Amino acid sequence: MTQDTQDFSAVAELKKDEIVTHSLSQELTLPSGKKLVLITLDNGLDHKRPTTLGPNSLLELRALLTELKQRAAEGQIDAVAVTGKPYFLIAGADLSSVTELQRAEDARAMASLGHATYDLLADLGVPTFCFINGLALGGGMEIALACTYRTVSTTAGALGLPESFLGLIPGWAGIYRLPRLIGPEEGLRVIIQNPWNNNRTLSGPQAYKLGAADALYEPADFLEQSLGFADEVLTGQRTVQRPNAVDDADPQVAARFHAAADEAEKFVDAKVHGAAPAPYKALEVFRAGIGKSQKHSAQLEIEALTELMATHQFHNTIYAFLDLVQRRSKRPAGAPDRKLAKPVTKVGVVGAGLMASQLALLFVRRLNVPVVLTDLDQSRIDKGLGYIHGEIDKLGAKGRMSADAVNRAKALVSGSVTKDAFADADFVIEAVFEELSVKKQVFAEVEAVVSPECILATNTSSLSVTEMGRDLKHPERLVGFHFFNPVAVMPLLEIAATEWTDEATLSTAFVLGKSLRKTCVRTTDSAAFVVNRVLLRLMSEVQAAYDEGTDAQTADSALQPMGLPMSPFTLLAMVGLPVAQHVNESLHAAFGERFKVSGNLQALIDAKITALWVKDEQGNQVIDPKALQVMSFGDQPSTAEQLLTRVQDALAEEIGLLLEEGVVAAPQDVDLCMITGAGWPMHLGGITPYLDQIGASQRVNGKKFHA
Repeated sequence: MTQDTQDFSAVAELKKDEIVTHSLSQELTLPSGKKLVLITLDNGLDHKRPTTLGPNSLLELRALLTELKQRAAEGQIDAVAVTGKPYFLIAGADLSSVTELQRAEDARAMASLGHATYDLLADLGVPTFCFINGLALGGGMEIALACTYRTVSTTAGALGLPESFLGLIPGWAGIYRLPRLIGPEEGLRVIIQNPWNNNRTLSGPQAYKLGAADALYEPADFLEQSLGFADEVLTGQRTVQRPNAVDDADPQVAARFHAAADEAEKFVDAKVHGAAPAPYKALEVFRAGIGKSQKHSAQLEIEALTELMATHQFHNTIYAFLDLVQRRSKRPAGAPDRKLAKPVTKVGVVGAGLMASQLALLFVRRLNVPVVLTDLDQSRIDKGLGYIHGEIDKLGAKGRMSADAVNRAKALVSGSVTKDAFADADFVIEAVFEELSVKKQVFAEVEAVVSPECILATNTSSLSVTEMGRDLKHPERLVGFHFFNPVAVMPLLEIAATEWTDEATLSTAFVLGKSLRKTCVRTTDSAAFVVNRVLLRLMSEVQAAYDEGTDAQTADSALQPMGLPMSPFTLLAMVGLPVAQHVNESLHAAFGERFKVSGNLQALIDAKITALWVKDEQGNQVIDPKALQVMSFGDQPSTAEQLLTRVQDALAEEIGLLLEEGVVAAPQDVDLCMITGAGWPMHLGGITPYLDQIGASQRVNGKKFHA
C-alpha cells in the first residue's frame, strides 16, 4: 500500500479531542488573470494560540490538496499558495497527539501521514508557494520546504527545525530538502546546532539570506506583495535564483555533505556525549540520504520517527517541555490567589555588587518603577549604577530598547548610602554577603525605616529564611526570593515561605515573579531549597570520590552518560570554590554527612587557587600542579561506572528526602527547578524520570518518582 492509497482514519481516531487547524481555501484571480488557490491554516483560536498539525488537521489538508491536484490536472487552476493566521504559519506537529501513540504501527502511520500530505503539496502539478507570515517550526518549516517557492515576512520570528532537541528528527522531509536548498553546512546548523544551542531559530531576514526563502517583504502588505511575487513567477517576469542550492548527485557536493555531518557529530558528542539518540539518528538519516532520492529518504525518516517516538528521550523531552515548561510553570503549585497581591510601585535593593546590580536592572526593565540601591559607601553605589547604566546602553545599542526607553530606565535607578531611601518602597530585597548575622542586621535596619506593609525578601541561596525573620517585628512579610546567575538569563525563581509568611506576601511574590518573566516555584524554607541542594549533592559525591583517590579525568567525565550541560569540575570553577564550599558547609550543618566538606577544596581556597584545571603547553586540560602540591588523596579510587551509579543513587536519595520533607509539592517541581535553574537536560525529563528509568529511585527509595 502506498502513501497515496493508505487509510489513515485509524490514527485520526486516536486524537478525537484535537484542536484542528483547518485548511481554509479561496480562489483568487491574479493581475495577469492566473488562478491561484490560497490556503490559510487557522485553528480558529486567538492570535496567541499557535496552530499545530495533528492527524485530523493533516487529513483535512490532504483532502483539500487531493481535490486541488485534480483541478490542476484539469487546467482549472494555475497555482496553490499556503499561509497562516496572523503571527503563525504552523508551530509544528501536535506533540500531544504524538505522545498518545502507544503502538509502533500508529507512530508509523502518523509519520507516513505527514509525508503523504506534504508529498502531495510538492507534486501538485502546478507551482506551489508558501507565504511564511510568522512562526514556522518543525512541520511548519517543512510545509514551506515542500512548496516550489517561498516568501517570508521581515517580522516572521522563530523559523527552524527543532525536532532533534525534542527527541525526533525533521521527519517530514525537512532533513532532506533544507540542506539541498541552502547547503549542507547551513542545513545542519539549522537541524542540529541551533536546536542544541538553546533552541536558536532563524528570523525572516536570516532565512532569506540563507536562501530558505526567495523573497522578503514587510508585514504591512506582506500578502499583497507575496501574491504579486507569485504572479511574476507564473508569468515568467521573475526568475528565482538560488545560489546556495546544491545537488548531492555531484561527488564533490556529496563530499561536502559527509564533511558537514562529521562536524555536526563532533558538536553533538560535545553536547550530549551519546546520551540523547535523536541528533545521532538525524545524522544517520542525513548520511543515508546522500545521493539518494527524496522518496528513498522518506522511508528512512518514517522508520526513524517510528523508532524515536518510543524512546525515553522523546517522552522525557515532551514531559519537560509540554507538561512542565509550557503548563506547570504557568500554574505554580501552592501559589496563593493573585488577588491578594499588593501593588509594587517602588523597589529597594540592599547591596550594589554584581548580583544586586543584576537584580536592580531586572526590576527596572520589567516593572518600569523606581529602583534604589544602598551600600556602605558612595564608591560602591557608583560602581553598581555604572554597571546598570552600561547594560542599559548595550540593550539600546542592540536595538532591544528605544532611546526613550533607555533614558527612562536610567532615570528610574538611583543609589543611596542610607536605608532611609527605602521609606516609600513596597518591596525590598537584600543581596549581601551570605552570612546569617549580616543579613539579620540588614533586615533590622530596613524594618526600622520601611512601612509595615513593605515586603522584605532575601536572595539567599543556602541560609535559613526563618532565622533571618526570627527577630523581626513583622516576620509575616519576609519571603525567600532566590534568583539564579546570570539573573537576566536563568528563568527560575525559588519562592520560599517560612512558618510566618502570610498569603498576601506570597501572592505578591508570585505576581511579581511573573511580571519579571520568571518561572516561579514555591518551596518551604529548607537549606538550599531545591537546585543548590541537588547540585551540591552531586558535586559533593564527585569531590569525595576524587579525594578518595579517583583519577581526576575519571571523576570529571564519569557523568557524561547523563548528558549534563557541564562537567562537575567545570561547574565548580564557574560557581567558585569559596562559594561552593560555603554552601556545602551550610548543607553539611543542615543534613550531616550526606554533604561531605572537602579538606582538599579548603586547601585550594587557602592557597588562593581558583580552579583545578589548567592547560598544558599542548593545550590539553590537566590538573594544576600547584593544586596537586596542596591536596592529599586516599587509596580507594572508583571506576567511572561506580561513580556514575554512586551519583545516581545519591541524587535519588536526596530528591526522595527533599520530597518527603515537603520542600516542593511534587517531583514535577523538582524537574522544573532543575531545568530552569540549572539548565538540566530536557531529554532527561529534568531528573526524576531519568532516575526512574535507570533504576536508581527503585534501588534507593523502593519506589519510582512517577508511577
